Amino acid sequence: MGVVRRQINSHAARLRREMTDAELALWFELRNRRLAGFKFKSQWSLGAFVADFCCLSRRLVVEVDGGQHEEARDAGLTAWLAAHGFRVIRFWNNDVLTNMDGVLQVILAALEEEQDPHPDPLPRAGEGE
Repeated sequence: MGVVRRQINSHAARLRREMTDAELALWFELRNRRLAGFKFKSQWSLGAFVADFCCLSRRLVVEVDGGQHEEARDAGLTAWLAAHGFRVIRFWNNDVLTNMDGVLQVILAALEEEQDPHPDPLPRAGEGE
């Protein structure tokens, strides 16, 4: 029997192909467990939203915002994620491009924070209905 892979929605796939310079720079630092061994996903579907970067084991979402971000959408994403036990941290493109060390320190501090497990976590890919 073959490996079951999670289907990537077309919107997330497009966002992966069209990452901003800041997203690409941060992805280089987060991918392949480069940040203290934590596993990140890029342009990851969570409910009706696509998170820029997500560490599922620590329920942390990292968003990189530029001039194109929509505050109403951001508020909806943050509320939905919080209701499902995720924390969200946001950085401006400029911060990522000019202060990568500082951005990585903030992310690492958030990853290392103690947190209570969410009482109703999202099912893993392939589980549930």
